[in-house]
Amino acid sequence: MKTTLTLFLLLAQLFAFSQSSLTEAKASHFAKLALKCIPQEYPNKPGEVVGSVRDIKPVREYRPAFYGCFDWHSSVHGHWMLVKLLKEFPDMPEAGQIKTALNNNLTPENILMEVEFFKDSNNKTFERTYGWAWLLKLADELHTWDNPNARQWESALQPLTDLLCQYYLDFLPKLVYPIRVGEHSNTAFGLSFALDYARATQNKPLEAMIVSRARDFYINDQNCPESWEPSGYDFLSPCLIEADLMARVLPDEEFLEWINAFLPGLNTGTLKIMNETAKVGDRSDGKLVHLDGLNFSRAWCLKHLANKPGMNHEILHTAAQKHIDAALPNVADGDYAGEHWLATFAVMAVTME
Repeated sequence: MKTTLTLFLLLAQLFAFSQSSLTEAKASHFAKLALKCIPQEYPNKPGEVVGSVRDIKPVREYRPAFYGCFDWHSSVHGHWMLVKLLKEFPDMPEAGQIKTALNNNLTPENILMEVEFFKDSNNKTFERTYGWAWLLKLADELHTWDNPNARQWESALQPLTDLLCQYYLDFLPKLVYPIRVGEHSNTAFGLSFALDYARATQNKPLEAMIVSRARDFYINDQNCPESWEPSGYDFLSPCLIEADLMARVLPDEEFLEWINAFLPGLNTGTLKIMNETAKVGDRSDGKLVHLDGLNFSRAWCLKHLANKPGMNHEILHTAAQKHIDAALPNVADGDYAGEHWLATFAVMAVTME
């Protein structure tokens, strides 16, 4: 009981001020969570297809860069978060630890082993497209940082980045229907970060492919059934994550017409997904705790949408802040079910402008 009370008081102090911005105190808190999990190999949910008995070995032996944080994608976006925090606060107390961790994991040797894993015939679809998107988000963050360490890490990562870009180009023409769930396989999420990377690096073939397929999948969508959300395991809003993608894809005037048909009520603040935050029944349950992440991902979508011309900036930001406030106190050094990934979603939500 005393431990729980102490943790509550520490978190209250940490988040009682400036909840709408990232402070160095928050950055340190979040960084500690990632620094704890990226070298932690177990418990682990590998997720690969095992081709023979020869493939049964410790995860670190065949995925030496992203072996920690329970699963591959969480390790990848944990690395993204550390890069993001170091960019924002280069003199933060954990700066040295962050550089050491990134130097240890993002080496040419480690990344080439990761590439070999993805080239294995049994695992070419591994982490498609959620983990792929986070890998490109990490590459994007490094590419847009004018820093010698970033150039080193980006260069080491490049073979895997290039491979996953090619995998997108191979896969998207074959996808007949988009996947609209609120979990990892959501197509709109998988395209959003990849499109950001394509534009940051002037990868015109990837950009053109994503824009074309997004239009194919979503341009005629109307009246998204937002009242059905959330499902019990959601960490993404199918309606908002689609809107977030199309805000990237469509020119401003076309987007405004599209969003008014797709989510009527967004600009007036009358939608359920804006006004009702998701509630978690058990934060030790790895699936149920997803709903804390849903609050964060809703927030970053709402904040991104608020920046589009014709959108009601005040209403959307108010709704976003409500969702951040509901989830931020739960990003704690506590149960590993949420501890290994929620900080990344918090950082994404808080830093979205």
